[in-house]
Amino acid sequence: MIYTEQHRELMRSVTKFVESEINPHAEEWEKAGIFPAHDVFKKMGEQGFLGINKPEKFGGLGLDYSYEIAFCEALGANKCSGVAMGIGVHTDMATPALTRYGSDELREEFLRPSIAGDYVSCLGVSETGAGSDVASIKTTARKDGGDYVINGGKMWTTNGTQADWMCLLANTSDGPVHRNKSLICLPMKTRGVEIARKLDKLGMRASDTAQIYFDDVRLPQRYRIGEEGMGFIYQMQQFQEERIWAAAGHLIGMERAIQMTIDYTAGRMAFGKPIIDNQVVHFKFAELQTKVELLRSLVYRAVNDYMNGQDMTQLASMAKLTAGRLIREVNDACLQYWGGMGFMNESEISRMYRDGRLSSIGGGADEVMLTIIAKGMGILPGQRSNH
Repeated sequence: MIYTEQHRELMRSVTKFVESEINPHAEEWEKAGIFPAHDVFKKMGEQGFLGINKPEKFGGLGLDYSYEIAFCEALGANKCSGVAMGIGVHTDMATPALTRYGSDELREEFLRPSIAGDYVSCLGVSETGAGSDVASIKTTARKDGGDYVINGGKMWTTNGTQADWMCLLANTSDGPVHRNKSLICLPMKTRGVEIARKLDKLGMRASDTAQIYFDDVRLPQRYRIGEEGMGFIYQMQQFQEERIWAAAGHLIGMERAIQMTIDYTAGRMAFGKPIIDNQVVHFKFAELQTKVELLRSLVYRAVNDYMNGQDMTQLASMAKLTAGRLIREVNDACLQYWGGMGFMNESEISRMYRDGRLSSIGGGADEVMLTIIAKGMGILPGQRSNH
């Protein structure tokens, strides 16, 4: 995959937006523990940023998936990773299944206002007893006449305190765990939906994350996305886009951390010379930059396969695994060269260090990625034939 001038122009527009509408407020939103999603999303919707690869029929730009990845990569210019995560949940985690499988009526009601920035969306998959193990979710949606009646709860829901609707995964039958789930568009103002609390997190503090309960929440069955019982499969497809988004979204941020630290160590003196003049330091920067470029190539290859109709599960899992580990390595190595200032909350590098830790947990933990990769290699117990 090679970016064209049109991709670059989009990236410049996104970078300009980030620098004018997000970065000046980073400290304020971090301290508040929330960013004004409706305000930010409306401004993004007006510029077409929330529907880049969504159908023109519902207000999107109708561009191919490579432009969405260019958008995602450009968001890495932000100084507030929590905001970028909130945006990514909206564009690449809560809406892909609705875009692909939702009825026209459903897309008119939920997708169009999401693309316009009038609605904020969230994804309701994880529960207190089911994070990476999606098949074990307990939330139910039982049929009652033409409705579903929903009971249960969701945990670690990004955008959860501000969202207008949730892409909810729930058990709609008592069948096998991989065939008994459906995705449902759930308006958050519906009676019986309770936002129990806003969670207090180590990092990504500008992103509001909620614990949510459902008590006899009644919705019409027409709010179901696609076929009943296909929710697990639909969500696994959404996870692929989430994981490649997570990998692509870290590239520029890691490069920023490296460049910030280069600038700092060039001006920080120790034992009569700039820190960066020590071979171990500038060699480390060269090594980190090389690893970022390797990840970028892996991301682009996965996207290229995806656009050509191939299954990108293996490459997306590898990219997600690599990104989660590399961002920890980059931020930790860079923070070290800031010395005592790196340990101060006032330093952006310390926030990057805290925020980056989520990448090996959210969207499927490293261990889940390794299991998927091992399965793709055919080396899990039960896959190997005896010779």
